[in-house]
Amino acid sequence: MTNPQPFEIFLVTVPGLEATLCEEALALGFTGATAVPGGVTFTGGWPDVWRANLSLRGATRVLARIGGFMAFHLAQLDKRSRKFPWGDLLRPDVPLRVQVTTKASKIYHAGAATQRIEKALVESHGMTLDPEAALVLKARIHDNQVVFSLDTSGESLHKRGHKEAVGKAPMRETLAALMLRQAGFDGREPVVDPMCGSGTFIIEAAEIAAGLLPGRSRHFTFEDLANFDADAFTVLKSGAVAPTPPAHHFYGSDRDAGVIRMATANAERAGVSDWTSFTNHPAAELTPPQGPPGLVIANPPYGARIGNKKLLYPLYGTLGQTLLTRFKGWRVGLVTSEPALAKATGLPWKPQGPAIAHGGMKVWFWQTPPLR
Repeated sequence: MTNPQPFEIFLVTVPGLEATLCEEALALGFTGATAVPGGVTFTGGWPDVWRANLSLRGATRVLARIGGFMAFHLAQLDKRSRKFPWGDLLRPDVPLRVQVTTKASKIYHAGAATQRIEKALVESHGMTLDPEAALVLKARIHDNQVVFSLDTSGESLHKRGHKEAVGKAPMRETLAALMLRQAGFDGREPVVDPMCGSGTFIIEAAEIAAGLLPGRSRHFTFEDLANFDADAFTVLKSGAVAPTPPAHHFYGSDRDAGVIRMATANAERAGVSDWTSFTNHPAAELTPPQGPPGLVIANPPYGARIGNKKLLYPLYGTLGQTLLTRFKGWRVGLVTSEPALAKATGLPWKPQGPAIAHGGMKVWFWQTPPLR
């Protein structure tokens, strides 16, 4: 049985993209979703947790705030942890690990607090601990208030379960999905990526257009909880199994033949190969596909990420010229860590948006209106 009491659900995302994830959550019917630093919060039940993991493209993970109490010293933390109803959610046969953060509290030693909670779990409920466990119980002690959260996702949600091959400096699927949303993509126009790498933007765009659930091919840690209802979850998944053939096609190209082979194999595994095409040529040879204009989106090399920055200015300049000459009516979205590289394209950028954390650095997503 699922817990009938609503509780707080926290959707983790990349700093800088909270508002975009909030838009996605509201669009998918998660009412009351509110952007806060580091993610999005709303109130719901366990079926909402399952659906959030299964259907949100931009969330990195889904945390369920399962309860808590006040604790002013370790003995109190120990005693109250033993009384907490762990058995409603946790199974003794499923290993878990505990992570504690503490701030502005009388319990200031996170390591000692971790040991007390772990001991309580083992001695009062016979739980199994494992430092490598996929299931994580997070305890946040702030201002003497202990709040427990379960990470209901397991592996980061950018791991969709069907992408084996990645190039160097890959774009995460969650980030790609949020950038596509920021660029106004709703599945009803063609998308071109002239530096597609392992195909993330193109595969994500094709999945959105086909109505495929991002989490359809993977396992989540909520499936290992005591209250998981496998039949209800099967019904939830079956609601969107058959893809709708998109009205448009999605095109990736790259100068590296190896990554084109990867992208083609990844699209095949994701079940979108009928609607995607990957070709091997440099960005200077890019031409628009037949049909209406749409979105050109790219994550080109940037100095902090790959090699010498000075060598990249001609690459960006060529890309900009190619797009300005051949892609009239198309919008452009470009990811780069260097505003000067974006400007080297000569494209008519809208004002610079917020910085986005990506792979340990700051990047910006630059966008144009339709090119004239």
